Amino acid sequence: MWSDWRGLIQEYGAGLSCPPADPAVLQRVEQTLGHPLPPDLSALLLQTDGIEGPYGEGIVWPAEQILQNNRTFRTDPEIRAPYRPFDSLLFIGDNGGGDQFALLRASERAGVHVWDHETDERSPVATDLAGYVRRVLGSGGEDWYR
Repeated sequence: MWSDWRGLIQEYGAGLSCPPADPAVLQRVEQTLGHPLPPDLSALLLQTDGIEGPYGEGIVWPAEQILQNNRTFRTDPEIRAPYRPFDSLLFIGDNGGGDQFALLRASERAGVHVWDHETDERSPVATDLAGYVRRVLGSGGEDWYR
C-alpha cells in the first residue's frame, strides 16, 4: 500500500491536494455505500481529500463526491438504463469529459479501470491506485488512458 500520497503529488507538481478527509466522513461513505473503501483509497483520502488535476479534472474526488457520484450511478434510473450495472465499480474520479475512473469493488487490490460513457466499455488503466495517480499526473493530457 502506498503511504506518501502528498509526496507523490508534489513529485509530479501537476496536481492539487486538499486538506485530509475527516475519518467520520469516510465511515459515513462506507456505511452509506454498504461496503468498505479499499485500503489505498482510504489512506489517500486521509492524507488529501481528493486530487485535482491541472485542468480541473477530478483525478481522485473528495470523499463526499465519491459518495454522491456512486449513489447516483447505482440508483438513478436514467443513468442506469442504457448501461450494464455499476454495482461492481467504485467510481473515484473522472477525465473532465465524461469518462470515469473506478476501482473494482470485488477485489481489495484491484487496479483502476476507465468506464467510457459513450460505449459502456470498462478497461484497466493501472494495476493499482498509486500507478493510476502517477500515470495521470505524468501524462500532461486528458486522453492518457487511450
